[in-house]
Amino acid sequence: MVPKISIIIPMYNVEKYLRRCLDSVLNQTFTDWQAICVDDGSPDKAGKIAEEYAARDSRFVVVHKENGGLSDARNAGLSKAVGKYIMYLDSDDFVHPQVMEIAYKFAEENKSDIVSFQYDRVYRPRLMVRHFLHLDTDNVVPLGIKKKYNIDKIKTKTVNDIFEVATERTHNKNNPNRSFLIKHCQVWKNLYKKSLIQDTPFIKGIVFEDFPWWSAVMLKRPRVTVVPLPLYYYIPNFGGIVLSEKQLKIIKSLCVGIEDAYQRYKKFADKEQMKKWQENFLWFFVNKAFKKVSKLDNDKDVNEAKKCFEQLNKSGVFDSYPEQWYELVCDIQKFINK
Repeated sequence: MVPKISIIIPMYNVEKYLRRCLDSVLNQTFTDWQAICVDDGSPDKAGKIAEEYAARDSRFVVVHKENGGLSDARNAGLSKAVGKYIMYLDSDDFVHPQVMEIAYKFAEENKSDIVSFQYDRVYRPRLMVRHFLHLDTDNVVPLGIKKKYNIDKIKTKTVNDIFEVATERTHNKNNPNRSFLIKHCQVWKNLYKKSLIQDTPFIKGIVFEDFPWWSAVMLKRPRVTVVPLPLYYYIPNFGGIVLSEKQLKIIKSLCVGIEDAYQRYKKFADKEQMKKWQENFLWFFVNKAFKKVSKLDNDKDVNEAKKCFEQLNKSGVFDSYPEQWYELVCDIQKFINK
């Protein structure tokens, strides 16, 4: 029997957290699911742990592959997915027991292509504070994970224009509609109709792969339901100083994503779509990429970064921009011409 939801779980060096992640899937109130655990050439015991779950429950499917990175693992998982709907779950994170039940209900009821929920914005900073104080973070239980939601009383918002709710902008806390925004473009806080995303792979070999992928999905004009509930538990990265080499990779990745998304919108978007995407997404990521330049500590990396921005300039990315980004464009042009 074909499951209603396929949840894709890429795995790499996560044996410490994996059981908690997989248990959160196993404990769902919604039972008609398939969990595709993609062992992305993980050097630890993640693959074996996933196989344990698959041996006990046939809803778990394990895919073993050579290491290709997060994008490649997600693509591999999608190729095996058979559900009507798709979810993504990072293997060091976990979800609320009702996330599938709630998301599926509103997807069907509202005939939505995407149902968007939120991550717990209390749990993440709580972990970061504990880490700073050298306290345990592994056994901290989110305050809301045991909450039982009455689905009939959940308030949602459904729109046909995703740009009414999707944004990278910071909104005033007093804005009554703030809770119904899809803030940022993390792929793991949504349920997707498979037919919407099956021909949109993630770009291999880059970080910040969510941005160009989400941009491509938005371009398809999906019908979206926003559920303003904290149903995803996101574990922050407690890593230390990021070296220049890593900063350069981030710059290159962001520029690859910007170029991909810009060319896609240039070819397929109407003027209104292009304007909304530029104002709500593009320039926030251009700014993010350019800020990383100041973190580079040698001429070789700086010159490599300059080539990335020269390519964006050549493609026309900087030809038009909202007034608020004027100074950024001037700074980028100075950097290119230095």
